[in-house]
Amino acid sequence: MTDAEWEAVRPLLPVPAWLRGRGGQPEAYCHRAMLDAIRYLVDNGIKWRAMPVDFPPWDRVYAFFRRWRDHSLVKEFHDRLRDRVRQKAGRDAQPTAGVIDSQSVKADAVVGSDSRGFDGGKLINDRKRHVVVDTLGLLLAVMVTAADTGDRTAAHVLHEQVADAHHRLALVWADGGYTGSLVEHCLTALALVLAVVKRSNNMRGFVVLPKRWIVERFFAHLMRTRRLVRDFERRTSSAEAMVYWSMILLMTRRLARSRPARA
Repeated sequence: MTDAEWEAVRPLLPVPAWLRGRGGQPEAYCHRAMLDAIRYLVDNGIKWRAMPVDFPPWDRVYAFFRRWRDHSLVKEFHDRLRDRVRQKAGRDAQPTAGVIDSQSVKADAVVGSDSRGFDGGKLINDRKRHVVVDTLGLLLAVMVTAADTGDRTAAHVLHEQVADAHHRLALVWADGGYTGSLVEHCLTALALVLAVVKRSNNMRGFVVLPKRWIVERFFAHLMRTRRLVRDFERRTSSAEAMVYWSMILLMTRRLARSRPARA
C-alpha cells in the first residue's frame, strides 16, 4: 500500500482483542505488513509458501488470513471500506438498489469433489460465485458453491443476507435465470422487488443490457486479480474471503485517489 492508502484504511481496521482488554497476546507483525502480504498474494496469484522474504513468514501471514476469515473480520473491514467509498462518491452509506448474478469458474485440483459440481449452461465442472453488488459495482454479499447449485437456490440465501444487513435495499436487478417463484418470495417475505432484465430475442451480438453491465464489470474486476482467475481454495469460506480481499484492493485505491479539480 502507498502511504495515502494506509492513511485512508488505518482508522477502519478492526481493533485486536488484546487492545480491547479481551485477552490474547500482542501481534508480532504490524497490520500494514500483513495487509501488504495478503494483497500481494491475491493480486499476483502466488502460493502461500512462495511469499517473498520482504514480507512476514508465510505461515504467519496465513494465520492472519485464517483468523480474519473465521471471525468475519475481513468482511467487517470490507464493509467499512465500502461505506467510505460510497460516501466519497456522494452516495448514502446504505444502498437502496443492487444487482445479482453468478459466475462459474474453473477450480484447481486441490478443490474436493464435495464442493465441486457441473454447470450444464457453461459446461464447467467446478465452482460458482454468487454475488450481489450495489449500483456502483461494490460487493454487498458473496457465496461460493458447487457449480451445479442453481441460481435461484443461492439467491434465496443471498437475498436474506442482503436484506438483513441493508434495511434500505428495496430493488434488485437480475437476469432471466432468476424468474419464477423467487420473484414472489422476495416481495412477500423480504419486501424486496426483483426486477428481471431480459435479453430480447431479436438481439444479435454483444449488447449492453441496462443495470446488468454493473455486475459484469464487477466480475471483470475479479479477473484482474490472478488469485481469482481460478479457484485455488480448498474451503468455500476461503474462496469467499479472497473475493473480499480483491475488492479491498480495489477500494483502497479508490479512497487514496484524489479527485480531479473541477473547472
